[in-house]
Amino acid sequence: MSVNDRTGLEEIDEDQCWSLASQRSVGRLAVAIGNKPDVFPVNFVIHERTIIVKTAAGLKLAAATIGPGVAFEVDALDEFSHTGWSVVFRGVASEIESLDDVIEAEGLGIDTWADSDKRRFLRIIPTAITGRRVPS
Repeated sequence: MSVNDRTGLEEIDEDQCWSLASQRSVGRLAVAIGNKPDVFPVNFVIHERTIIVKTAAGLKLAAATIGPGVAFEVDALDEFSHTGWSVVFRGVASEIESLDDVIEAEGLGIDTWADSDKRRFLRIIPTAITGRRVPS
């Protein structure tokens, strides 16, 4: 890993970005709604180098699928030791709609934290991936 001289952060390669993100179950989905940015914490899994998000119908789903693109961030931070990492996936999101794909997404075991009726799935296909880590 290389350390960026300007920031002092280690740059994480793409394979390690996928590996780190797959160890987490909560990320943040960033979308633009009426030219205003918004960020939503969501439950997700990594599946075949895509990000699968379980959600409900509403503003988040609509903004993710009709907008020009999304960003998805996953991290792990330790405020006591000042260590951690952050991975950002930028790409496009689409709703999973075919019956076979919905059944497959249901089988991925995405555990939602909020007690609500979440029966819709987003698939994010990244076009750019960046990762950074605070060196220990």
